Amino acid sequence: MAMLLDFEQPIAALEGKLREMQKLAQESQVDVSEAVEALETKIKALKKETYANLTRWQRVQLSRHPDRPYTLDYIEGMTQKFVELHGDRTVADDKAMVGGFAELDGRTVMFIGQQKGRNTKQRQLRNFGMPNPEGYRKALRLMKLAEKFGKPIVTLIDTPGAFPGLEAEERGQGEAIARNLKEMFMLKVPVICIIIGEGASGGALGIAIGDRVLMLENTWYSVISPESCSSILWRSWNYKEQAAEALKLTATDMLKAGLVDGIVKEPLGGAHTDPDKMIQTLKKTILKTLDELEALPGDERISQRIDKFSRMGVVVEA
Repeated sequence: MAMLLDFEQPIAALEGKLREMQKLAQESQVDVSEAVEALETKIKALKKETYANLTRWQRVQLSRHPDRPYTLDYIEGMTQKFVELHGDRTVADDKAMVGGFAELDGRTVMFIGQQKGRNTKQRQLRNFGMPNPEGYRKALRLMKLAEKFGKPIVTLIDTPGAFPGLEAEERGQGEAIARNLKEMFMLKVPVICIIIGEGASGGALGIAIGDRVLMLENTWYSVISPESCSSILWRSWNYKEQAAEALKLTATDMLKAGLVDGIVKEPLGGAHTDPDKMIQTLKKTILKTLDELEALPGDERISQRIDKFSRMGVVVEA
């Protein structure tokens, strides 16, 4: 059974009643079709109302749902002939950052993204989706490889942040992320960046400088997570809901602030309720966006990319 979030309990209770009613109808051969239809209508209406009025913290909870598609799920579901490439040619192969060339409806595209794990063993292997410096150096190596062969780049962002351990800092975590930011501005090929889950701090930004930055409907993008913000401001994680509201970190907030370029709609209830539909929706979005970007000259793309990010955070006094 799928994990239920607290705000989904009323929906689950009605769905339980519906199953009971359907089972009763089968066993007793009593016609309850009208009651079933009425209950189905009620469930659908409750779902629409619930997911249309989620708080920012509830969106954060959905972004972390363990059944959401992860980077490799999207790559495997929308592409053919994926060839994963490994290593940063300096230290190691960071399993929290994955990437490689794949065929997307006849196009060769470089896919790069953070990868989380589904179980304890996988989470340890993937370091909970928190890359070390070598992960960001691997990502940059793959971007430069894509540029060399004139292939577009798609990054899929889903991380609670870059790994904050002492050894990561010793190996140059800040420098690795900063170098990625600088180099991504000047890439000559089209770059599409998509937040598919969590987009936390520099860990997300390290692969998020692109011609188009998109967010899935139930994702978040911020300098800090609500829990960490709460622990700094209130010395406790108990105020994470208030922190989420103050941070204004949802896709709608980011679009309104001009920090992202678009929102990709998820199936009702979140991407985890229908992963196949979500993967195909994202595939169509990527193909459409690539068509738009490939129609522009390379120099113009770079100029627009720089201008877009230069406008962010600028205050103009009246």
